Amino acid sequence: MDKVIIIKYGELSTKKDNINYFIKVLKNNIISSLDNLDYNITYDKTRMFIYSNNLEEVIKRLKNVFGIHKFTIGYKIDNNMDTISKSSLELLKDKEFNTFKVITKRSNKSYPLNSMEVSKKIGAYLLKNIKGIKVDVHNPDLFLNIEIRKDDAYIYFEDIMGIGGYPVSTLGKGLLMLSGGIDSPVAGYLAMKRGIKIECVYFEAPPHTSLEAKNKVLELARKLAIYNTEIKVHIINFTEIEETIYKEIPNNYLITIMRRMMYRISEILCKRNNCKIIINGESIGQVASQTLTSMNAINKVVDIPVIRPVACFDKLEIINLANKIDTYNTSILPFEDCCTIFVPKHPVINPDIRKCEEYEKLIPYQDMIYNAIKTSQVIKINPHQRDKEYEDIL
Repeated sequence: MDKVIIIKYGELSTKKDNINYFIKVLKNNIISSLDNLDYNITYDKTRMFIYSNNLEEVIKRLKNVFGIHKFTIGYKIDNNMDTISKSSLELLKDKEFNTFKVITKRSNKSYPLNSMEVSKKIGAYLLKNIKGIKVDVHNPDLFLNIEIRKDDAYIYFEDIMGIGGYPVSTLGKGLLMLSGGIDSPVAGYLAMKRGIKIECVYFEAPPHTSLEAKNKVLELARKLAIYNTEIKVHIINFTEIEETIYKEIPNNYLITIMRRMMYRISEILCKRNNCKIIINGESIGQVASQTLTSMNAINKVVDIPVIRPVACFDKLEIINLANKIDTYNTSILPFEDCCTIFVPKHPVINPDIRKCEEYEKLIPYQDMIYNAIKTSQVIKINPHQRDKEYEDIL
């Protein structure tokens, strides 16, 4: 018997005419996630099979690949009834159970027995050869799964849940506004789950923001890259823009104008890097810039769609997801970013768009945006490699 990991597609099965595209992207993403491992992979429209001498590490990495509904460790055998019966008995010798149920799936419709007949025959064989067990079709201790295909059969027991969703990049690319906070990494994760490949933009403002704050964001990007195969981080020097806004713009409009500048820069980066949307971690009502009126005033400066995956989540829900994806402990490291260093005591919560436009006339923001993009830095993050620039800090 050959040991094999069997991958089940789940939601991908609904794609019909596009299913081949989705499965090929899933296969390529799996190949990227299994970098540096020895394995062999085959697939069709219903299943994917991975053979490896390091199944434990393969399973660990598959848990972070979007597009997988479930997977399991199975055993490949000949599809004749004698082999299926004897192999089932051999595999059950090391398992402790009192009740069991046989579930058969038969993609090979020319097989001489139907699924129900196979289950009955295998069940009867096991009852005859293992003392003290009985069948329980409602709540068994053990499920014995048999899949009969054209040239072979597979036996497996427990399923391992995948993280579902669509394979990353099947729905295009988006730009995540990645701060050092809790919300934006979670937003990036949720966008990737719907098949969006992400790049990131981070706004730094040295000397007001520290190298530690930058490296914290790069570490968050590395954690997200586990699901994305690789992430590009665009680092924008926002110092000139932020200092100018602080000097020239009324205090209560600082955050609103600052966010409008960030959106403008993000839209330009999107157009240059073939990103179809801007993604951020805004949650309705959480801070002054995230009221509906504020979001509308800020959104007005871009034509590209902006999606907010955590917009209707409360803070505890976001924290729970951050813990799940292992970004929370990094996000709470005490290094301030652009959005926190110049926060006014009483920011406007219902900004007037006409006032925003009048205040922006006080500053040469177009030239400053051009300079910020011109001097931007791009860092590529690989999930399985740490950049020497920041590995010693975190």
